[in-house]
Amino acid sequence: MRCLPNPGAWAVAKQVDEFLMEKRRRIGRVIGGLLLIQMVGLTAGFIMLKPGVGPDFLTQATGLESQIRVAVLLLLANAGIALAIGVSSYATFTNYSSPFAIALVAIATGWVLMRLVDSVHILSMLSLSQRFAEHDGAKSDLYNLLADSLRSTRNLAHYGELLVIDVWFGLFYGALFLFRLVPRLLALFGLLAVALHLVGLPLAMFLGYPTILPLAYGIGLSYLLIGGWLVAKGLPAGQSLKEIVGV
Repeated sequence: MRCLPNPGAWAVAKQVDEFLMEKRRRIGRVIGGLLLIQMVGLTAGFIMLKPGVGPDFLTQATGLESQIRVAVLLLLANAGIALAIGVSSYATFTNYSSPFAIALVAIATGWVLMRLVDSVHILSMLSLSQRFAEHDGAKSDLYNLLADSLRSTRNLAHYGELLVIDVWFGLFYGALFLFRLVPRLLALFGLLAVALHLVGLPLAMFLGYPTILPLAYGIGLSYLLIGGWLVAKGLPAGQSLKEIVGV
């Protein structure tokens, strides 16, 4: 004798489906909003920081102390946003691949740590500039030697952080592509933007070639497109409860 579906079970399943779909949409919108906030924060932070870490930072940084400290905190907060995205998306990505979900959180943690290392170097550069100003430029040869060494070390820390950022975005956009969480053309554009950023900045620096800044601009557009899509659409529903439990 064939067993007919229980109408009550269908109704409960439908309600749970609707709840899960709305939850995924909300999670997607939160992730998209965090991406857009991060884009603005990183752009503002690097613009604010640039005058205080350039070749003439020894004479310039001391007059930009407040600006540099705000930029350091802003960039650190934006590294924390990557960790927040990893945590927010963990449950969703775990449904598809636990290693992806764990790696996203782990690499975001690495981003925060690299940001802290870079921040220490930046504040050390600020401190050296202040000591130089206090001594009215005395022993300038020694200070210039220290400044060159400190700036070179900071550049290594900075480009190391950029490398970690590219790995994180590559993994994140790769997950969006593989799991079809956004239109695949959008995810492919994001992956292309990350690849160009990787080649133009961290890899070029570590391989001893001049960096190519214009190759980095695409990653900003990927922020807008993918973040905007997620804010507007959220994450797709995925499997329904009926498909999962077979009711």
